[in-house]
Order: sequence, then C-alpha cells, then structure tokens
Amino acid sequence: MDALFKLGKPLLHKLDPEDAHTLTIKGLKPNLLPACRNVKSPRLEQTVCGLAFKNPVGLAAGFDKNAEVISPILGFGFGFTEVGTVTPKPQEGNPRPRVFRDPSHEAVINRMGFPNGGLDIFKKNVENFRAKYPGTSGILGLNIGMNKDQEKPEEDYKLLVRELADLADYLTVNISSPNTPGLRNLQSKENLVPLLKEILEERSKASKQPPLFVKLAPDLEDPQIAEISQSVLEAGIDGLILTNTTLDRHDFLPENFRSEMGGLSGKPLTQKSTEIIGKFYKQTEGKLPIIGVGGVSSAQDAYDKIKAGASLTQLYSALIYQGPGLVNHINDGLLDLLDKDGYNHISEAIGNA
Repeated sequence: MDALFKLGKPLLHKLDPEDAHTLTIKGLKPNLLPACRNVKSPRLEQTVCGLAFKNPVGLAAGFDKNAEVISPILGFGFGFTEVGTVTPKPQEGNPRPRVFRDPSHEAVINRMGFPNGGLDIFKKNVENFRAKYPGTSGILGLNIGMNKDQEKPEEDYKLLVRELADLADYLTVNISSPNTPGLRNLQSKENLVPLLKEILEERSKASKQPPLFVKLAPDLEDPQIAEISQSVLEAGIDGLILTNTTLDRHDFLPENFRSEMGGLSGKPLTQKSTEIIGKFYKQTEGKLPIIGVGGVSSAQDAYDKIKAGASLTQLYSALIYQGPGLVNHINDGLLDLLDKDGYNHISEAIGNA
C-alpha cells in the first residue's frame, strides 16, 4: 500500500486538493484495492462505551462526507471510521477554492462549510453498507451537523438523531467546525446545555440508543473547558472528540498559506490538541472517554494523546501526506511504545502522561 501511494502521490498533489480528494473517493468506491496487512493484537483492543474497537486508530470525519467508502476505509486497518458531517438538507458549502495544503509542514487549511449530499443520500449509503457487510470488523460513527441556514440548530440535530440512530455504532454532535457561521457559539453553556438536553431526549426515543459524543474546538480557554466539562457531565453525554481544526496561525507557516481563512489541521495542531485533551481529562476526572484527534501523524503523536487522556485516536490530514499505510505503522509503533513503557495493554497508558 505504501508503494502504491508513493506512485500516485505526485499526481494527486498536482491537482487542486478538493479535486484530488474527489478522485480518491472515486478510486476507493469499487473496493478493488489489494488486501492490506492489518495489525492485530489483543493489546490494542478496547471496549469503549460498550463498543469493541480492534485498535485505537480511527479515521476522522470529513474524509467520507457522504458515507461512500466505509468498507474500503476499514480495510486499510482502521479500528473505526467516522463518516460525515451530514446535514439534513444537501448543501454546497463555501465557494471554491476552499482547501489548501502546506506540504512543508504537513498542514491543511479548509473552509469547506459542511458540503454534503444531505440526509437521504447519506442514510441510503449507510443502509447499503450495513446490508452488504453485516458482520464487518470495525466501528462506524456518524457525524451530524446543522444546515447553514437553520435558525433552530436543535431541530437539525434532533432530525438526524431520529433518522440515523438505528444505523450508528456511535453518533457525534459536531458543534465545532469554524466554517459554519455561529456553530461554535453552541459550545457556550447557555446554548450547549439545552441543545444537549433536546438531543439526548430525542435519542431516548430511538429503538437503538448509540453512544453520543460531542466534538469540540481546540480554541477554548481554561474557563470554557471547565464550564463545558461540567455541562457535558451533567447532561449525560457519553464521550468527547477533541479536537476539531484551529483558527490559530503559526508564524512559521508560509504567509500565503496562513493567510487563508478556515480551520488549520495537520502537524501544527498536534501539540495544542494534545494539551486540550489533557485539560478535559483532568476536568472530567477521566469519567468521559475521549477520542483524540488533531495532528496525529505518527505512533508517538497517537500515544501522546492517549497518555494525555484519550482512549482512542483519529487522523485525517496525515493521510494526504503519508497515505493509508500510516494506520498500520501507527499501530505497530504503539505496540513498541507499550513495550518501552512496560504496559501490557493500551488502556494502561490512558491518562498517564
């Protein structure tokens, strides 16, 4: 798989980033790629929120927005994949160009704005996957968001929970993308508490009640972290996903790149995301499982997030630069890091920074 990616990377990186992504999705859809070596070890297996993860490395939301390539992605060796963000109505997102690469720092800026085909297409794709691969090995998360023109966000989230709960291993409430106006305002206590209450009430009506995660931004100050931690614990949320992209810009980034509007992901986000994980882990006293995401491009990055308090990790931007073989390199590396620290199981490392 590494050799195949090395052959295709120069071509893909000559294309506009979004065109390259579209081409990649089209290439994966037939599911004809050769079988990959997958790292399998009981030392990496965990049960989190009642779900059995074969390893702690997942694909973050944003790659497979319309749930088109679930099976091929799991075939690369991911322990889980998260598809979406889906909104009730189809939407185009923000004007193009809206994705920008900085290969020198393995960074990406995007201002996509939740472009997706809408609930009907998304749901049909997930249903088709469930029907075709009923015994698939891997956990499927569904990431839900609000339409840009929705003045009552709770209505969009409730509709999506109502329609998708039965199909999800877990649901993620995305209130942290910087590219939908007003979305991050939902992280404030006065908005977050009533929103979560309504979403959880809607989930309680479903025949299947999957764990509910909330995805948060990395651009939170300590008082906000304390307030949100208290709110999600009181609400009864099952877990957190930390973090989304950042609005921060580092001086070392090329000027023409860092001047682009949108959320920054990739290596420049690594440390900030890990620090936020550690702060939430301490504030919640380890009571909420955390999925750590943001700049994971090596086994050490994933391990640092786990030691900060994450039970699981996700990546996305690093695939653009290193390819899908990265997931197995990370899992191999995690086993080596466990040996180095004298741990028998990945769970022993959680929160032991």
